[in-house]
Parts: sequence; C-alpha cells; structure tokens
Amino acid sequence: MEYFLGLGSNLGDRAGNIARCIRLLGENGVEIVRTSSVYETEPVDYPDQPWFLNLVVEVRTALDPASVLRTAKAVEAEMGRVPGPSKGPRTMDVDILLAGDLILENPDLAVPHPRLACRNFVLVPLAEIAPEARHPVLGRTVRELAAACPDRSRVAVFKGGG
Repeated sequence: MEYFLGLGSNLGDRAGNIARCIRLLGENGVEIVRTSSVYETEPVDYPDQPWFLNLVVEVRTALDPASVLRTAKAVEAEMGRVPGPSKGPRTMDVDILLAGDLILENPDLAVPHPRLACRNFVLVPLAEIAPEARHPVLGRTVRELAAACPDRSRVAVFKGGG
C-alpha cells in the first residue's frame, strides 16, 4: 500500500534527524518512493518553541496502517522522542497523512490525518509531490486543500544550516 507520511523535527540537528528517520523507516519495511523538499516552518498551536523542519514522503509498504503507526512510533522513540506537551518540541514526529483512499478512525489512529486540511506545514510539501492526490473524506485534491487552507503560518524551502 502507498502512504504519505509527514515528518517533522525541531530539536537538535533537525536536518540530520530527518535524514536518519528516512533511513530508519527504510530499514523497517517502509520503502521511500519520493520525498518533498524540506521546509522550515513556523510552529502552530504551541508557538513558544523552535521552528520545525518538515517534509512529506511517499512510501510503499506491505504493512497495514496500524503497523505503519507502530513502526513510526518505534522510529520516533529510537531517535529520542520523549513525551511532552501536545504539539510541543520534538526530535522527530512521523504522522500518517493519507493511505490511498482509506478512511480509518479508531482511538489510536485516524486516516486521513484529522488536521491535514488545515496545516500548511503538511499541505505545502504534500502539494509539491502529490497535488492531485484526493482527500477521501473531503473529496478535494491536495492542491485545492492547500489553496483553501486557513493556516497562514510561514512555510519556506529550507536552505540548510541545521
């Protein structure tokens, strides 16, 4: 199955964290198909923290959504993520954004991601690599969602420097 995952880091070597996360996902049965550019993004909801580096990766795997989530959480833990404030600082965050046309909602996992349509930091990189992907609940393309997104936080291609 193909998935789109959102990756983000705002602690430590942010660019190094992202590179390591991609490598670890690949070592755990998640084939990276393509990646967006890396973006430096303004924190949303919890503004008093360092800016993030974010990107979206398209992946292919035989894993079911629950197994992808477990793999993502294991990678986050291996990279030193510790529990903290919701939407607060983290070495690595991996979210399942889309899984084809799958709609799933249970206490542990919702696909598509429930805040996908209102977050520039995932819509901008997702629109870069999959503008015609369709949100299975809203019925709109990623390009349409990005154009209508109410989030005005800053998202810019990362030029390097950690």
